[in-house]
Order: sequence, then C-alpha cells, then structure tokens
Amino acid sequence: MAVGIEKLRNIGISAHIDSGKTTLTERILFYTKRIHAMHEVKGKDGVGAKMDSMELERERGITIQSAATHCVWQGTRINIIDTPGHVDFTIEVERAMRVLDGAVLVLCAVAGVQSQSLTVDRQMRRYGVPRLAFVNKCDRAGANPLRVRDQLRDKLRCNPVLIQLPIGVEDAFEGLVDLVAMKALRFEGKGGENIVEGPIPEAMAVEAAQAREEMLDGLSMFSDALTEAILEERVTDELVMDAIRHATIKQKVVPVLVGSAYQNKGVQPLLDAVARYLPSPADVPNDAIDPDKDERVPLSCDDDKPLVTLAFKLEDGRFGQLTYLRVYQGNLFRGQEVINVRTGKKHRVGRLVRMHSDEMEDIDSACAGDIAAMFGIDCHSGDTFTDGRARVTLTPMHVPAPVISLSLTPKDQKSQVNMSKALKRFSKEDPTFRVSTDPESGETLASGMGELHLDVYIERMRREYAADVVASPPRVAYRETITQHTPYAYTHKKQTGGSGQYGKIAGFIEPLSAEDAAAAAEADERAPKGYLFSDEIVGGVVPREYIPAVDKGFRSMLDKGQLIGAPVTGVRAVLNDGGSHAVDSSDIAFQEAARGAWREAYPKAGPQILEPVMKVEIEGPAEFQGGIVGILLQRRGLIIGATDADGFCRIEAEVPLAEMFGYSTVLRSATQGKAEFTMEFSRYAPVPTSIATELIKKHREAQEKGKK
Repeated sequence: MAVGIEKLRNIGISAHIDSGKTTLTERILFYTKRIHAMHEVKGKDGVGAKMDSMELERERGITIQSAATHCVWQGTRINIIDTPGHVDFTIEVERAMRVLDGAVLVLCAVAGVQSQSLTVDRQMRRYGVPRLAFVNKCDRAGANPLRVRDQLRDKLRCNPVLIQLPIGVEDAFEGLVDLVAMKALRFEGKGGENIVEGPIPEAMAVEAAQAREEMLDGLSMFSDALTEAILEERVTDELVMDAIRHATIKQKVVPVLVGSAYQNKGVQPLLDAVARYLPSPADVPNDAIDPDKDERVPLSCDDDKPLVTLAFKLEDGRFGQLTYLRVYQGNLFRGQEVINVRTGKKHRVGRLVRMHSDEMEDIDSACAGDIAAMFGIDCHSGDTFTDGRARVTLTPMHVPAPVISLSLTPKDQKSQVNMSKALKRFSKEDPTFRVSTDPESGETLASGMGELHLDVYIERMRREYAADVVASPPRVAYRETITQHTPYAYTHKKQTGGSGQYGKIAGFIEPLSAEDAAAAAEADERAPKGYLFSDEIVGGVVPREYIPAVDKGFRSMLDKGQLIGAPVTGVRAVLNDGGSHAVDSSDIAFQEAARGAWREAYPKAGPQILEPVMKVEIEGPAEFQGGIVGILLQRRGLIIGATDADGFCRIEAEVPLAEMFGYSTVLRSATQGKAEFTMEFSRYAPVPTSIATELIKKHREAQEKGKK
C-alpha cells in the first residue's frame, strides 16, 4: 500500500525481559490483519509467536534477534522492530534505536521500571528517539499502573503524562478510560477485536476528571494554543492531540497508555496513539558526515535527492547475506547501482524485499524514510551506501565492549572447520560477539555480553553448523619474575669425538627497573618486553662474536618459567666474565652455557608469579553500592574511588583477572540487573602466596599427567 511520508511510522517495541513485547507485537499484527490467528510466546501450541521465528527463541520463550515487520493501521503504514529484552542481546536494541523514529516502551504493571528499562531508556536518549509508554499486564495480581507512572518520573527522569486510566485492575481489569475523548473503552469478542465505547463509570467520574485536568496541566506547559483554550474553556480533542504530538516529538513528555496484551485489551488504542503522536520520518532531523570536510550535512526525506542509506543489521539468509537498510534520503530501487562509502566498491541491488519476521515480500523500490532489506551484497553492519551523487557517511550505532570470554575447543576435525565458519558468520552479524586467538595458549576465545549471549551462540553452532565444541574459562595470562640479585658462573663442555663444545660465562641476573625497561624497549622494539641484556665484558675474555649468542640463550629461557611454565618478565641479565676455547667454542656452545646458567640461577633469584590486574569501573543505583563493594572485596579487589550523584554510584577498583570470571552474572544478581561494568588491563602484580602455591601444585600435576 503506497502512502505519503507523513503516514509512515518506524517504531521499535522495547522493554525489560518478560514485559510482553512479543505478545504485544503479535496482537498488533492480528488487529492489522497481517496474521489470522494469535499464538503464544512459549510456543505451547507448537506454533509460537510470529516474531520469534528462531527455534531457540520458541524453546526458551525469549527474543534473541530483533525481527522486523510492517503493517497498515487506518491508512498509516507502520514498520515495526521487535527487540530482545535481555541485556545480553543489547546490540539488537542499539541497532534498532539507531534507525527508528519512535518507540513504544513496554512496562509491566506489576514490576514497573526494571533494569533493562533503564538501559533501553539510555539507548532511546542516545539516539533521540521519542517514545510512548505502554503499561502492560494490568490484569496481573499486584498491578498498579499509577505507581509505574510515578517510577517513569522518579527512576527514568521522564515527564510522563497519563492519557488513559484503567477501569479496574488485576482480575477486575475490564477496559480503560480515554482521557482525551473522555469515554470508556471495552474490548469484546474472542480476540478483543470489537471496541465498545461508552460513558465513564460513575464510580470513576471524579478520578477521570481529575486525571484529565492533570493531563491538560502537563501539556499546557508545551502548547500556548492549548493554554489559551483552557483559559477560554474551549478545549477540543484536536487541540489536545496536537499538543501531545508536539510535546512527544520534542521529547518533552512521554504519553502513558495502559492495557493487557495477553487479554487483548488496549492494543488498538495504542496503535491509534502510534499513528497520532509518534513522528513520521519527515518530523525527525537527520544528518550525515562529509568525510572530506569533516562536517555535518543535513539530510531530507526526499525521493529526488541523492540516495543515502544505512546497513544496520546483517543475517545469513538462504540466498546469501541479507542486509537490513534504513533509507534516509533518496530512492532505492531494484537493479540500482550503489556504492559502499567505506570500501568504495560498487554493487548492484539484485533483490529488494520487505521483511515480515522470517518471511519476505519482494518490492521494486524503497522510498526515503523506509526500512527494507537487500540480498547478496557483502558489507558490514554500519556501512553507508549511496548512489554516487553524495559522498557522505552516517554515524554507526554505539557498540558496547564485551564483558565475558570463553575458550572454545572443537571435539574433532569436522567440528573445527564448522566452528570456524560459524564464528566468522556470527562475529560479522553481531559486533558485540568477538573472536580472537590467545597468542600464548593458542586458545580460540569468544567474547560477548554475558553467559546467556555466549550460550546461545554455542548452541547455534551445534544446531546450525553441526559444530560440537567444549567451552571453558580461558587461561589467565600469568607471568613469572625474579626478586633478588643472583650471580651465576657456568661452563658448558661437550666432547663426543671431533670438535667439541666449550663456553664459559659468569655474571648475574637481577630484577629489571622500570627506567631500564623503558630504555630497552626504546632501543630495540623487537626485544622481549621486560628483559634487558647488558654486556660488561672487559679484555675480550669472551670473544665479541659470541656475546649475541649468550643473549640469545637467555632469551630462549624467557618463554617458560620454572614455577608454572609462564613467560618470564622483569629480568636484567649481565655478562661480565667468561672464557673460550680456540677450537671448541661456538655460538651453540655459548647459547647452551647461557641456558645452563639460567637453570641454576633462576631458582635462587626468588622467582615470583605475577597476575594481570584489571581496572574495573561499575555504575549502578546508589542503593546497591554496599553490595557492589562487598563483592569486589570478596574477589581480592582494591577500591580506588567512589562517587555518588543523582541516585547513581560509580566505583573504580583494581581486581585480579582470575577473579573476574563469572562476575557479570554475580553483579546482575546482586543489583537486580541494574548495574553495568567495564574492564581493562591495568598492570601485573604479585600473586598471594597461598594462590601461588596452588598454581604451582596444579602445574606440577599437569606435568606428571603429561609424562604418563
């Protein structure tokens, strides 16, 4: 159905997990006649919700990937993206909010504003997305929509304006009062499709009149026309709706609606509100960046202007890569030649589709402001495409850093190949899922936003790629060092017939100072970090040509220390005496002499195990500050600083990496999921004696097992 730009809405449906987003979307699709029957999220009837097309989603009863669809409601075409509620899949919300013009924030009438509600609110503010609030589950025991309204103000710092009142709550919930038209709405029929309008119940007349007065007072602050009409007592429904729309688009207010998607109540009025109050693409200013001039260029929703479109989501489809696009300017049509601004490559659009969950409908073109998808073009999430008439780029979505890593080991060769394919695809589709190889252990590391995030991808490897993998915590990158000045004197002799081997060296090893380490790194970038060799030979007792061999011999011993086999760092090796043989001395002989000297001196030099210490920053509600600090102290953390402002606390600490595995899950449990943390490497520090003893014991047991 062709509609004008003013009749187009791009919206996202977002909320905390289990607030009813997917159930709400299922009802929207039913009332707009996109589906002919409603199914439940858990898939108990063997079908499952339309927007949860992945088998894992239906099994677990959660949304894992955002899904796009479109529908038409009373002449307004609505592109909808149903997003996950779990924090582990937050990138799906990020990329949706980057391209949407409006959103519906779903809140549970019982639980109210929850942890992911806070995250979603931050994401909406980051991209300047106006929103409606839909208080769902008003039929549940303990439901209190007015308390949720107050939480929007107190916890999210919004300006909520109630435009509906529930008629009854919990098991007495039977409909709602429209405070704009001042009439009662009830929903009858098998699927709640018959809306019955009537007078406001007498018992609610005073409450409704007071609520309408509060609504008008709240809106009049942002509308001079409404203020005049209130003073002259000539308020009309159109004036009120215009005031709500204007204030919502300017993000001055958040209209609050009520209902129960599961009970099929309040969904049609929500669709009316989406069409009336949320912005069209033409109402939202957008701009791009000119990479040559490094300045912003305004974009307009005009089909005749040069094409500018953003690839915001990738999927591996049956016919190649499926790229979701938001067209910001110009017209995208099938067969058109487009240019990827990042790579400069030209591509031809072979197939253009509009998505309906996992189904697709072929289209000939997508106009400015529309959301569509194209097949068979290799690109990355966040790439900008143009038709060549404009050289601009669109800012990509914010990508949070991964917080947890697992080591992946395939069980056989076939799984190795398939795991490689799966990791390549997943890391391309999801910017928060990152794959790397530990340079020390050779382990394949998968990093993500949480344990559930990684569990889902491991399960998808098994199901979609037949890759059987074993996941385990990655090894901590321990180091060894020395703490004492220790002399050495070693002679290497070997005589087996013919020319033998002879090398004699003496000197000392000692801890490397920070100044010497910096000087060594500056003098030779290729030298091992944390190691310095000093030549103090006088009188040529060791011939000049053999001194590099001594250095090479010492370097070869740095890869594995004698305590736990970890790399050795922080050592200065000094050569100041020795001897040679006219025939038997050689590079090999002096290398072996250095290795022998190291084996004898290292145990006497007070060897010590070092562990990586991470700088950790935690942000969350101030009410959980004590619990956050307690968990850090239990994990051998050192609190560096803490600040508290506007009800939120920020704690900085240093914590050993070995103690950070599983921390994200523990932190969420202790703070009801309301705290977030970031982590980066800070320094190496000595391991406590008790832990060092345990590490040495495990290393020796592993060595004994290897010998057997």
